[in-house]
Amino acid sequence: MGDNNSSSGRVTRRRYIRGGALIGSGLIAGCINNTDSSDETPTQEDSTDTSTNNTNKSTGGSETTKTEATETETKTATETETTPTEEPDESYSVSIAPMGEVTFDSPPETVFTRLTHHADMAFALGHGDGVNAMHAPKYYHALWNQFVERLPDVTLDWTGLYSSWQPSKEKLYDLDSDVHLADPAWITQQNDWNREDIDEIASKVSPWFGNSLSDSHQKPPKEWADSYEYYGLWEQFGIVAEMFQEQERYQALKAEYDAMVSAIESGLPPESERPTAVMIAASDVDEIYSYPLDTPGFLTAHTAPFGAKDAFEGSVEPATVIDFEVMLDGNPDVILYLGGMEPTTNMQKRRDLFKSDPVAGEVTAVKNDRVYAQGARYQGPILNLFQLEMTAKQLYPDQFGEWPTYAEGPYPEIADDEQLFDRQRVADIINGDFE
Repeated sequence: MGDNNSSSGRVTRRRYIRGGALIGSGLIAGCINNTDSSDETPTQEDSTDTSTNNTNKSTGGSETTKTEATETETKTATETETTPTEEPDESYSVSIAPMGEVTFDSPPETVFTRLTHHADMAFALGHGDGVNAMHAPKYYHALWNQFVERLPDVTLDWTGLYSSWQPSKEKLYDLDSDVHLADPAWITQQNDWNREDIDEIASKVSPWFGNSLSDSHQKPPKEWADSYEYYGLWEQFGIVAEMFQEQERYQALKAEYDAMVSAIESGLPPESERPTAVMIAASDVDEIYSYPLDTPGFLTAHTAPFGAKDAFEGSVEPATVIDFEVMLDGNPDVILYLGGMEPTTNMQKRRDLFKSDPVAGEVTAVKNDRVYAQGARYQGPILNLFQLEMTAKQLYPDQFGEWPTYAEGPYPEIADDEQLFDRQRVADIINGDFE
C-alpha cells in the first residue's frame, strides 16, 4: 500500500512488492500501459468527391493515395507502440514521529491497530470497518458502544478482530494490512520484536504509522529516541486524518471539539472554587489504582482541561495502588471511576460498597454521592467528546448542568439544550454526510 521511507531506503509500494520480491522493478508510481497496435483501428480518408476520385484513377493517383494511407497507418501504430500512456501519480506523503515521512499510493482500506486511540481515530474518519486488529476487541467493542448508542445511525463493530496486545509477526503477514496504525517504538518493547522486525514488516507488508508514547510522554526506547515527538490527541488525529486523506472530516470534527472546549474554558469557575478530585480504576476494593488528572499526555485529555485540584497534591505516583486510608487522607470532593461505563459494571453497587466501608464512607465524595463513572483513558476523538461532556457535568454541575444519576447501561440521555456537543452533527460527520 505504502512505503516507509525511513526503513533503510527500501522500495515498499505494495503494488510492486509481494513476499519480498520486486515485481516489475522498472515501474514508477502510476501504471505505464502500452497499447497493442493490433487493437488500433486506423482512420482512413474516404473522399466523396467523385471528380477527385476519377482524376486519381486516371493519373495513377489511387496508388499514391494507397501508399500514403499505409505509411500513415504504420506511423500511427509505431507511435502508439512506443509512446507510453502514464497514469497520474496520486501518491502522497505524510510525516509522523517516530517513523518520519511515509508515502502512500492511496488511502489505506485495511488497518491494523493495537491501542484504542488509533482504532477510534479510524472509526471517527469513517474507516471503522477497515480495522482488523486491536487490543481486547470484545471488551472495547462493548465499552465504545455504550457511547456510540447516542450517535444516531452510527454503528461500530469490533467483534471478532485479532487481539493485538502481543502481536506476532506471522499474524501481521497473514492480515496483510494496508497500514499498521500502531507505534513501532512501543511494539519493539514487546517480546520477540526488534527494529529489524519492524523494518521487515514495513518493507514487505505495509508501513507503520502511529504514536502511542504520547499517552503520558513515556521515554522511547534508545533506538527511537532521536526521532520521537509527543502529540496531543487531536494533533495526532489530524495527522492520521491526512494519512486517510480525510482532512475535511477531521476539520468538521475538530470544529465541534473546539466549540466545546471554548465553552468549557469560558464557563470554568475561579480556581479557588474548583473541587479536589482523583481518578481511579478498580475491579474490587482491594486493588484501587490512582491516576493523576493533569499530567502531560492524551491519557488526561478528558480531565486536564478542567483544572480540578489533585486531592493527593502530587504525593501519589501514577498507577499506584492505594487503599481507603490513603483515599481518606486525600479526601477528594469528586471521584472519577474509570471503567464505570463498562456494560458489566453497576455503578450504584460500587457506590454502595464504598459507603458501607467505615473508612471509605467518610470520604467527602462518597458521602455526597459524587463518585462518577468514566470510560477509558486510551480515548480517541469520539470518546473524548463524550468524556469531556461527562467530566464537565461531574466536576461543575452548576456551570454545565447536572450529570444524571447513572448506574448502568449506555451513556445517559442528555436533554438537547444541555448537551455540550451536537450528536447528530458528529454522527453525520462519521457517516460522511456533511458539508
